[in-house]
Amino acid sequence: MFYHAYDSYLENAFPYDELRPLTCDGHDTWGSFSLTLIDALDTLLILGNVSEFQRVVEVLQDNVDFDIDVNASVFETNIRAFQTPTGMPYGTVNLLHGVNPGETPVTCTAGIGTFIVEFATLSSLTGDPVFEDVARVALMRLWESRSDIGLVGNHIDVLTGKWVAQDSGIGAGVDSYFEYLVKGAILLQDKKLMAMFLEYNKAIRNYTRFDDWYLWVQMYKGTVSMPVFQSLEAYWPGLQSLIGDIDNAMRTFLNYYTVWKQFGGLPEFYNIPQGYTVEKREGYPLRPELIESAMYLYRATGDPTLLELGRDAVESIEKISKVECGFATIKDLRDHKLDNRMESFFLAETVKYLYLLFDPTNFIHNNGSTFDAVITPYGECILGAGGYIFNTEAHPIDPAALHCCQRLKEEQWEVEDLMREFYSLKRNRSRFQKKTMSSGPWQPPAGPGTTSSENQDGTREKRPTKQKIPLLSCPSQPFTSKLALLGQVFLDSS
Repeated sequence: MFYHAYDSYLENAFPYDELRPLTCDGHDTWGSFSLTLIDALDTLLILGNVSEFQRVVEVLQDNVDFDIDVNASVFETNIRAFQTPTGMPYGTVNLLHGVNPGETPVTCTAGIGTFIVEFATLSSLTGDPVFEDVARVALMRLWESRSDIGLVGNHIDVLTGKWVAQDSGIGAGVDSYFEYLVKGAILLQDKKLMAMFLEYNKAIRNYTRFDDWYLWVQMYKGTVSMPVFQSLEAYWPGLQSLIGDIDNAMRTFLNYYTVWKQFGGLPEFYNIPQGYTVEKREGYPLRPELIESAMYLYRATGDPTLLELGRDAVESIEKISKVECGFATIKDLRDHKLDNRMESFFLAETVKYLYLLFDPTNFIHNNGSTFDAVITPYGECILGAGGYIFNTEAHPIDPAALHCCQRLKEEQWEVEDLMREFYSLKRNRSRFQKKTMSSGPWQPPAGPGTTSSENQDGTREKRPTKQKIPLLSCPSQPFTSKLALLGQVFLDSS
């Protein structure tokens, strides 16, 4: 499945952003920088194709230029423009000139709150805190803008801070804001971010949940505004599993799975009371969210029902969507008409989560039993021990790399070296003083790198031994929400 789509893109669409599988050509969508190839990079690694990964990295380095005169989605490209009175970013920015003078200040909630994972990582690896700082400010402005009943809308004016669209839910326009509060909390071991999500979770349960479905409500009153399920909401059971709420996650997942079995995919909108699709929202663009939740829940429970969903997804996509030049978006799930588009997330997310669902021994699922020890100028750094955090486009981030191998730690390591050297000298000086005050001839103490043996004439001979060099490990940080080995967070009351 992956290579049929991947090879079709390279043969017919590169260097365009996306493949058009019905006409076997390509087109630009999000910024004209070979988006599908960039999105597919780490899927190659997860599949074990290191040589192709290395080849593509070189191709992208030689051919992709981000200094171009094109308007790009801030959310979709993760390239930001945060200089507003509220600290919340615009929705679109020109990669060469910045924010256009006539740019609308109205941005969706997810477009404001979906930066902390990437930007905190960028700050850690570059040593520049500005990226994480602006992402945190944006998160806090949204938190401060919630209604009295604890909900947020889905579009806000970033200049005035006033809500423009006041429908509140867990789907389109809001989804990854909640996702990044949880994943940011795990990645950064940040209790405040987790507390913010748990507070939202209470309000969501109180006002939007009905029979394990989640509806859309008015953010100030809590009255139902749209009794629909959106396919983008199918990430929610996976997110619930990350905070250990397995029972609720499975019940909601099973609701969503019934919709899949009804149509062979998830329609963009599904009217819950009527049990059918919503007009002009009948399509399925091969989205990954339900498969993503299945992967997380299977790691947590081992429930075979989740593998059944994976099987159904593979069979449906192969039967309905596969064409000569890749896999096509399903325009209408009622009659299985196709649309001439294969979005980049199909290779970045959908196929990746399917593969990981059926590959329990993949390195992504590492439980800490294996790891790589990398020697740095300042000590040893542990990488690849597991606990990977996926961003909202399913690109994995190694938390060990974030906490161990970051430039900000270099100063700490230098200080540790100096302190270790200082206390070593102090300890040796103390031993010297004690020996000189004692009676009898002083003998040099056996240091940490030597042992002593006594000759026949009573003198001591130093014998060299293997010196033990203290290894530096990643700093441990207390956090009441700990990342479990199988991809969950269990809330610890201790």
